[in-house]
Amino acid sequence: MNYNLKKISGDASYREFYRVQKNNKSTIIVVAKKEKFKNLIVYSAVNEILSKNKILAPKLIDSNMKKNIIEISDLGKISFFDFIKKKKNKKKYYKKLIDLIIKIQKIKLKSKYKFHKETIKFGTYSLKELNKESDLFFDCYLSSLIKKKTLSTIKLKIKKELNYIYNQLHFKNTCFTHRDFHASNIMISNNKFGLIDSQDAIIGNPLYDVASLIDDVRIRISKKTQDDLFKYYILKSKLKKKDKLNLKNDFDILSVQRNFKILGIFVRLFKRDKKPGYLKYLPRTWKLLEERMKNPIFNNLNTIMKKYLIVRDLRKVNFK
Repeated sequence: MNYNLKKISGDASYREFYRVQKNNKSTIIVVAKKEKFKNLIVYSAVNEILSKNKILAPKLIDSNMKKNIIEISDLGKISFFDFIKKKKNKKKYYKKLIDLIIKIQKIKLKSKYKFHKETIKFGTYSLKELNKESDLFFDCYLSSLIKKKTLSTIKLKIKKELNYIYNQLHFKNTCFTHRDFHASNIMISNNKFGLIDSQDAIIGNPLYDVASLIDDVRIRISKKTQDDLFKYYILKSKLKKKDKLNLKNDFDILSVQRNFKILGIFVRLFKRDKKPGYLKYLPRTWKLLEERMKNPIFNNLNTIMKKYLIVRDLRKVNFK
């Protein structure tokens, strides 16, 4: 049998991906340099859960865990990121992804899942986890710009307020949450949407994946489109009218939390992993942060940040 092996672009994890072309069919080889359990075993388990619930995801074909390798089905070369850039009516396709999120949220994800001989434990988005993620803003982004002693004071002040804000989240951790639901992790395969990079799935707040999609730093969509998509989620999710304010607050809080995390991760990817391509998304990330922080729930945080940080200068930093 003739076959061709070609390395393809990866993601932010410790993995390498290779497309194997076997005659007229192709599969993907995934090699985990680190964190084998999460990047290979948990990833395969989550894909199995998605597939069982009729959501397109890569299927495990073969594995050699001793060599840190799995072979999975190929969902093709076209991501939603590639696809949507060429479309004028973006809203129509985004609505289909909102429908997909709602379908995912109907999955009853148990805290423990048996996969072959392994037991997978799915956690929840605890207050500790939310803080740990937004800490990346201080530890990776601000640490490059501010002296250690000053940074400690700033971090203490902002973290205290962020912790208070995270405590205001209304909806409980009840939903299957992909945790990285953005345009580059959604593939177009035979006119269907398929999900990849699902190893970080967790039981979380229903607004998390919605915020990840609508406030995706990789793609610019208009404020009106963002608002319309949020309204569409409210309509399709059939949540009670009295929950509208709570929905908006949770959405804004989780978008801000996620974008603080993204600022830190993208700088870390540049510095640690020599991946400068992520830096181009920093201005968009700041813009989304500032837009969501117009919500009155962030009034005190805005005051603190204006006192201790010159945000307009932070936005202009050239890490290169």
